[in-house]
Amino acid sequence: MIRLLVFLLLLPGFVNAAPIRIKDLVEFDGVRGNDLVGYGLVVGLNGTGDGMRNAPFTEEIMTNLLERLGVNVNGEQFRPKNVAAVFVTASLPPFARMGGRIDVTVSAIGDAKSLLGGTLVMTPLNGADGQVYAVAQGTIIAGGVSTEGAAARVVRGVPTAGVIPSGARVEQEVDFDFAGLSVIRLALRAPDFTTAGRIENAINANFGRSVAVMLDSGTVSLDLASAQMTSPAHVLGRIENILVEPETRARVVVDQRSGTIVMGADVRISRVAVAQGSLTLRVEESPMVVQPNPFSDGQTIVVPRTNASITPAPGTGMAELEGSTNLSQVVAGLNALGVAPHDMIDILKSINAAGALHAEFLVH
Repeated sequence: MIRLLVFLLLLPGFVNAAPIRIKDLVEFDGVRGNDLVGYGLVVGLNGTGDGMRNAPFTEEIMTNLLERLGVNVNGEQFRPKNVAAVFVTASLPPFARMGGRIDVTVSAIGDAKSLLGGTLVMTPLNGADGQVYAVAQGTIIAGGVSTEGAAARVVRGVPTAGVIPSGARVEQEVDFDFAGLSVIRLALRAPDFTTAGRIENAINANFGRSVAVMLDSGTVSLDLASAQMTSPAHVLGRIENILVEPETRARVVVDQRSGTIVMGADVRISRVAVAQGSLTLRVEESPMVVQPNPFSDGQTIVVPRTNASITPAPGTGMAELEGSTNLSQVVAGLNALGVAPHDMIDILKSINAAGALHAEFLVH
């Protein structure tokens, strides 16, 4: 599996970077979402809600909710099993308008066993500034199944979390005068001077004048006055589909848990010799008892017999990688040793420690 994954990068579509739209390479300054969070109550559960002794906050929020609805429950003892306290999270997309709908995620915070079939009661969602930007309510779609008997329980997936598609309505807009901007910055998702320069050149070539200026490896600035268009939205709509060939750093990514190795096409290795393998040492003792001749004064003795052998394990050997080795030669050289995935990871670590691996080495 590891060799198949690495060789996929050798196909023509992987060797050279294909042109990518600018909208897939950068984030536009000011065009961003905002995280929302709320604390609410899910009702209608089939006996899989919070235990009131272990989750007293559930009883508290339920009491407050009933009192707001005109039901006096002070001093009353109630232990329903069909309610659960939850956190509700959502992301308010950029330029969301009042009355719009957004998706929400609901997660139990008590000891509820499942949210399947529950209904989220009206829950305000707050932003980082403490203001309410949306209100969520609706039936939860849980992503798991849970069932139990008298002495056993089976859980598939995560039944204590679910989603409500279009479950929140936007009640307040984020105040941002996008149309009044005179300069917009493009923030590269993977900062690189070469890529930023190519974005600058591509935008200026499209407009036929100097509109974009590279500020650093991660930022390109757009002068909207030089673009001579009616609004910033028209400028971004014109440049976001311009194709640019990005430049990436040479990188080797290793996942030790799964034994996965991914190497970029620009990985280079200096001339180095690699030996890999192990030896099997076997020592067998088979002593022989020697008896004296009959009617003699001899003694019985034990003659030691030892059979020792050293056997090289399969794949033991040495491979020499020439200078400026490219990706295909690296893979061919390592595969020539017949090593297992985790052994290949150890080899790459050793090559990197020796200073012969000219790439960023990331281990997860």
